Parts: sequence; C-alpha cells; structure tokens
Amino acid sequence: MDRSMMKGIAVGGIAMVVLGASGFTGYQALTQPTFADVVAVKEVTETVVTPRERCENVQVRRQAPVKDQHRVAGSLIGGVAGGLLGSNIGGGNGRKLATVAGAVAGGYAGNQVQKNLQQNDVVTTTERRCRTVKLKSQRLVGYDVTYRLEGQDGQVRTSFQPGATLPVKDGRVVITPPTGMRS
Repeated sequence: MDRSMMKGIAVGGIAMVVLGASGFTGYQALTQPTFADVVAVKEVTETVVTPRERCENVQVRRQAPVKDQHRVAGSLIGGVAGGLLGSNIGGGNGRKLATVAGAVAGGYAGNQVQKNLQQNDVVTTTERRCRTVKLKSQRLVGYDVTYRLEGQDGQVRTSFQPGATLPVKDGRVVITPPTGMRS
C-alpha cells in the first residue's frame, strides 16, 4: 500500500467517525420528547390586605351649654316663692323667722331644680366618624403544575394556566407563557 492510499483510508475513517457521531446526535435530538404531560394543576394565591377608610354619620347627644352656671335664677325664684310661703305662717317674730327659713329653703330647692333641668337639657348633633378597615382579597400568583416527562414526575410554577401538555426543549420543560398568552 502506498502512502496516498493510507492517507485516504485515514481521512475516510475520520470522516466516518464524524458522520456517525453527528448521526447519533441527530437521532438523539429526534427521539427526545417535545412535550411533557400535565398531571395536575393547582392555583397559587396570596392574601392581599388593603386598608380603606370607612366613614358614617352618627347622632351624638351632649349636654346643652349651661347659660347660668351658678343657677342664680333658680335660687332667686325659689327664694322668693319660699319667702312668700313662709310669710303666711305664724305671726310676729315667728312670721319673720318662717319667711327667712322659707326663703332659704326655697332658694336651695330652686337651685336644685334648675340643676336637674340643666343636666337633662341635651342637644343632638350629627358627627362624621371615620375609621380604617382592612379589606382582604385573594390574588392569583401562578399555578403549581405537576408534569410527567419520560416516566418521571416533576413540578414547576407557571404564570399561566397550562393545557394538557407543556413544551420541552433540550430535555427541560419550558415555563414561559406561549406567545398568544403574553401580556
């Protein structure tokens, strides 16, 4: 055998190895699965708390403002009425004493009557009262997807609800949303 033939055999052998390897790789690529079967899908949610102000009008009863703090009018009217009643009792010095005692007792009684009237005198007003309440709601975060690929179960979280299958690329499940679902 001459040298050129040896070179030809060597180059041919190398070419066969390269072609065989690429054919095997191509065969592997053709036999790899392109989809994984979806076994289960579970929605994943989170609770969102939103503060809101809630206001309402409320009827409020308060004691009316007192115009006569010392209850002078009640004391005077009671004193005059008590003095008049006392002056009708007895005669002489007894009448004077009964008049003074009636005026004092009437003044005290008038003072107390005015006090009770003032305490029971109320005014009703409407006030706006507000408070913060926390409203709770659920927000969808994504989906926990259980899939089966080549007899093995796996789990991924997706931002979209998958169909019956998930795409597979280079032996891995693709979890990006399909082009029609992107926002």
